[in-house]
Amino acid sequence: MSDRKPNVKFADISEEMQNDAMTVATKAIKEHQMEKDIAAHIKKEFDKRYNPTWQCIAGRSFAADVVHESKHLIYFYVGQMSILLWKTG
Repeated sequence: MSDRKPNVKFADISEEMQNDAMTVATKAIKEHQMEKDIAAHIKKEFDKRYNPTWQCIAGRSFAADVVHESKHLIYFYVGQMSILLWKTG
């Protein structure tokens, strides 16, 4: 991926968590090759930092329909990698 600058598509989340999500995702993409490992890395970090239960999808092509806690969802790209991160009750 040549352009790794995060690009937010939708955010219903605090600015602090938004910035944290992009930082954690960028690190995960640098450290892992497989999409499932990237998603697991992000999910575990958010469970640790902001209490469970977070869910994460990472990939280049996917569709999703999710229910989330208010103010706990973000959808963004890092390069060509899409990240959907949300918290469930």
